Amino acid sequence: MTKAIRIALILLLASLCAFWVLGQQSTQSAGAAAGARSGQDPAQGRGAGGQDAAARGQRGGRGARGGVQRKRVLAWADTRNGVAQHESVAHFMAVIERLGYESGLWDTLIRTDSNIISKTAKKTDGTPASGGPSLSNIDAIFFQGHREVPLDAAQKEELLQFVREGHGLVAAHVGLTAFESWPEWVNLLGGRFQGHPISGAGTVINEDPNFPATKHFAPSFPFSDEFYLPKDYDRTKIHVLLRLDVKPDDTRVPGGDYPLAWAQLYGKGRVFFGSFGHTNETWDIRDVQQMYFEAMRWALGMTDAVLEPHPMRGAVPAAQPAAQPAPKK
Repeated sequence: MTKAIRIALILLLASLCAFWVLGQQSTQSAGAAAGARSGQDPAQGRGAGGQDAAARGQRGGRGARGGVQRKRVLAWADTRNGVAQHESVAHFMAVIERLGYESGLWDTLIRTDSNIISKTAKKTDGTPASGGPSLSNIDAIFFQGHREVPLDAAQKEELLQFVREGHGLVAAHVGLTAFESWPEWVNLLGGRFQGHPISGAGTVINEDPNFPATKHFAPSFPFSDEFYLPKDYDRTKIHVLLRLDVKPDDTRVPGGDYPLAWAQLYGKGRVFFGSFGHTNETWDIRDVQQMYFEAMRWALGMTDAVLEPHPMRGAVPAAQPAAQPAPKK
C-alpha cells in the first residue's frame, strides 16, 4: 500500500468520525429542545412528576411491574353548557393521562358525559352498562366541568358520598364555574366562580411553600393567565396555597384577596382547586404540570400535608437597594 493511499484512508476515517460526532450532538440537541417544549428539564431528563426518565421506563406505563398497584383516576369534563368553550379542556385530559401513564401511578379514564357519576356502570346515554368505570371502582376525580353540569339528585348525593368516604377530587380552572345552582357544591369545592377581573400578567404569592403541590414554586413569581376570582369561600375553612398579588385599594377585588389555589378536606376526602389552565400553553408549562401532578398524588393519599386555614400571608419580596460603592478612604 502506497503512502498516498494510506494518507487518503486516514483522512476518510477522520471525516467519518467527525460526521458521526456531529450527528450525535445534533440528536442530543434536538432531544433537549423537544424536552424543553414538552415541559421537561432537558438537563436532568425529568418530567413534571420529578422522576428520572430511566426510572419511569422501568416503573411507568401500563406495563409497569414491581407490585405497585396503579390507581384509577376519572378525568371528567362535561362542558356542554359552557358558553365560552375552552379548547384547553381537551388538552388538559391528555396531559393528565400522560402524567399518570409515564409515572406509572395511575390510569386515566376519560369521560365528557356526566352519566359516569354513578355507583353503577352506565353508558353515555345513561342506560346500564355491563362493565366499565363508575364511582365504585375509581380512586379520584380530576374535574373540569363547565357551568350547569347535569346531575340528578341521586348522582349528586353519590358524588358527595364518594368524596366524604375518602376519595380525592382535583378541579381546575373552569371547574370553578360548575354547579352554580347546587348549594352543597361550594362546600365540596370550597368556592364559586365570580369572574376574572384581572387577566394577563400578574404576580402570584405562594402562601404555603411546604404543600406538595406548591413547594416547587418560589415565594412569589410572575405568571400570565386568565385568573379566576372565587366567591363564597371562607378562609377559616379552606387552606389557601396561592393567591394573586392585588393591592388592597384595588376596587376590582375588595380587600385584595384573590385566591388561586387551595386545599381542604370534605369528610375523609381530599379536595384541591387550581385556577391555572386557561390555554393549551398553560398546560404545557412544567411548573403547572407539576402542581397538578402533586395535587393528584396528595388527593390519592400518596403524600401528606398539614392543612391550616389562615388569613392572607406572604408577600412579594421588597426590591433590594442597589449596591453602593465602598467609601473612599
